[in-house]
Amino acid sequence: MKYRDLLFSSLLVLFAGCSSSAKKQADNMTATTKAPKIEFNADSAYKYVKTQCEFGARVPNTDAHRNAGDWLIAQLKRHGANVIVQAPELKAFDGTVLKARNIIGEINPDSTHRILLLAHWDSRPWADNDNNPAKRKQPVMGANDGASGVGVILEIVRILKDKKINVGVDILFTDAEDWGDSNGDNENSWALGTQYWTQNMHRENYRPMFGILLDMVGTKNARFLKDYYSMQYASQLVNIVWNEATDSGFSNYFINDNGGGITDDHVFINRAGIPCIDIIDQNDSGSNSGFFAGWHTTGDTMGIISTETLKAVGQTVTNVILRY
Repeated sequence: MKYRDLLFSSLLVLFAGCSSSAKKQADNMTATTKAPKIEFNADSAYKYVKTQCEFGARVPNTDAHRNAGDWLIAQLKRHGANVIVQAPELKAFDGTVLKARNIIGEINPDSTHRILLLAHWDSRPWADNDNNPAKRKQPVMGANDGASGVGVILEIVRILKDKKINVGVDILFTDAEDWGDSNGDNENSWALGTQYWTQNMHRENYRPMFGILLDMVGTKNARFLKDYYSMQYASQLVNIVWNEATDSGFSNYFINDNGGGITDDHVFINRAGIPCIDIIDQNDSGSNSGFFAGWHTTGDTMGIISTETLKAVGQTVTNVILRY
């Protein structure tokens, strides 16, 4: 994904409401009273992140990518989800044909009221932001940028297994998110798997109440600011999630302040009429990228992953689900 810095943050006030295409779904976001708590296990989530990295960099068209995808499918099935796999061939901006897989899991599939959780599971093929020019053609392991969000979602799937919840939860592990053009302003070169899914949804007339995207949710001292596009399309949901984080004791991670606009999977989900927010680390201390210091570098490894941050995100999202 690409950071888009907005100079006039006051515009958020003007565009804080949801788009007209998402308005009907936004009306269904009112949460119920707080449900009994289910404990999110950050150590288990950490293991899910670690296992993904043990496959290697999950770059499309590689053995590591294929093996990791097979493992994700097996994990969703093991935890009782109904699994659907999309396998499109997607053409990247540089002409490479990517053998991609969007991996979808359905929890409580008979429920008509549904929540979408998503994260990208692929790794960037080049560490083009690395401080060492000699490493910029190496693939990115993507412990934080990709694997952390997937790990949190897998743990949510695990702890919801056999639990009686009021809503259905759909998991969307998107592919080919990170094979984008960092030169210029070609936002459509990113999130190719998500763009495919929005045109070929796994269920006819699929319309969940809302979606929550998890991206880069694992580093120590993460700062989750309110992304511009999340506020433009789904400000009510942003407030629900950030308030839940505060109530759960995680306000040091979920900062009550506006951030920049991120070109990420949620942008295309919103354009498809589904209100969706992005929980994404915008702690740019020690970085010129707008993100964590290891973003799109060879330093995005397990050494930067924090169980405390995984806990903050995982418990917050779990609590939000239990309110519906």
